[in-house]
Amino acid sequence: MLTTPDEALEMRPDLPVPEGYAKENISYVIGGWGWKARYMNEQGYIITRTGENFSVNGSNQYNIETGEWVDYHPGEVVEYDCQRCHATGASYDSATEGHPGINGSWKFPGIQCEACHGAGSVHVAEKGVGDAAINVDKNASLCGQCHQRGNRSDQIPASEGFIRHQEQYQEFLASGKMSKLDCVVCHDPHSPAHAGATNSIEGKGIKRDCSDCHVKAAEIYNQSSMGTAGVKCIDCHMPKAVRTAVNTSQYEADLRTHLFRINTDADAEFTYIDPQDGNEYANSHITIEYACLQCHENRDKAWAAELTPLVVNHSIEEEIEIPGTPDAEGIPGSGVYISLAVLAIVAFLLRKK
Repeated sequence: MLTTPDEALEMRPDLPVPEGYAKENISYVIGGWGWKARYMNEQGYIITRTGENFSVNGSNQYNIETGEWVDYHPGEVVEYDCQRCHATGASYDSATEGHPGINGSWKFPGIQCEACHGAGSVHVAEKGVGDAAINVDKNASLCGQCHQRGNRSDQIPASEGFIRHQEQYQEFLASGKMSKLDCVVCHDPHSPAHAGATNSIEGKGIKRDCSDCHVKAAEIYNQSSMGTAGVKCIDCHMPKAVRTAVNTSQYEADLRTHLFRINTDADAEFTYIDPQDGNEYANSHITIEYACLQCHENRDKAWAAELTPLVVNHSIEEEIEIPGTPDAEGIPGSGVYISLAVLAIVAFLLRKK
């Protein structure tokens, strides 16, 4: 998300600015909706020095959950070049006038309709008729244009034991059978899945949950001791193993993973160091310390591995038909367009008689 300071404060009135700055010294706020906020100065550079006379290196990222200022590239000169996923109509060919710190430009700040549906001027001019219909691309690769960290889709970047955020497409591709789905089968792209500044309902944008497809497994699990205790599928199969701002304990951060599969081997590792580039990446499975010890904080991995076989066996073979993509609310589905086409043909034939 990319907003002006006024827009950010309208959304979150208590959002502070870095020490040593006034609202008037901020050109844009990066984020601020759910997890963290970073700030751009009047020249368009990301603020990395704060305090009196800007003598402090860091204390420039505000973490919303904890209310703390932390360091982000402290003291460095950092250009802003994130518009590909934080703005609409992004370009790296032309500079933003008056902002030398911005590497490129954009048509609209933030993700607007045209970021996913393509240019809409013809659609508006022609009132959506014929070739002017908006583009509705439901393929997961469209989401992956922004929800992928780095250039490689076959590796899941990690850091200090947690997956790095903006990684959902890479997790999705590593998730076996789940990778046959499209994001919009479960998610409403026009509604947030998380609670944040403009939404107080966690999971609001989830159109389908696990039990809608895994019917038999859900029936078995719901009758188990964990099911009756209120433990949800996502608590174990989508633990908060992704960090965008903070981790609240050794094995819990602030975003849910989309890996789903749990490796119950006590020796299984969640992340690894690639010997080729020396960077940390996540494996294609969740390990039991993240699935179990987020709740059982006073236990260890060996205990979890020993107890795992006693957890109700809900891993059963069942025929699961991959559902069609739910049509977003307010947007006609393909059935509507087919019906209109049939009506048009009938009307044409009747007129010819």
